[in-house]
Amino acid sequence: MPPMPEQEPLNQPRSKTDLFVSFTLLALQGFGGVLAVVQRELVEKKRWMTREQFVEEWAVAQIMPGPNVVNLSLMIGGRYFGLPGALAGLAGMLCAPLVVALLLAMAFGTVSDAAWAQGALRGMGAVSAGLIAGTGIKLISALRSNPMRMPICIALAALSFAGVALLRLPLAWVLLGTGALGCGWAWVQLARQAGEHA
Repeated sequence: MPPMPEQEPLNQPRSKTDLFVSFTLLALQGFGGVLAVVQRELVEKKRWMTREQFVEEWAVAQIMPGPNVVNLSLMIGGRYFGLPGALAGLAGMLCAPLVVALLLAMAFGTVSDAAWAQGALRGMGAVSAGLIAGTGIKLISALRSNPMRMPICIALAALSFAGVALLRLPLAWVLLGTGALGCGWAWVQLARQAGEHA
């Protein structure tokens, strides 16, 4: 069997300013949601985390209250620079996009009833959905090393989809149900792995 290639060491933010600028640029790229942009920037370009770490941190960010990417910026900033780093990441995610959103809202208010403006919004929604779906497909490979195993992960995703999209259950109940199942199964699998290594 050929030896596994050594993985390059990960990078980390150089300063709180680097965090602020990085998250500002990231936020300005993400109209309609930044999942696709976040994964590409943090994992592939900056190499601040691996795909597996990104999937785990994104899962935590999703179950916390508030916007997912804002939660992620707080977690990454806090990991490297404590509370000041968390605030720098948060400020980067919110300051410039807030100004852009206010300017766009003022401009859109004058043309919101126009058919071309309504069509543009529908088109942007379709593009955002495609970006999110593409990122999800790209991150599936990170589940190969997940202790729950790929079939269980896919089953939990299917259950979540069915609960929200087909049965129209409240998202909170779906998250609690599938989240509890996933946590329980992961705990069993991790305990089994720990017993094998002991």
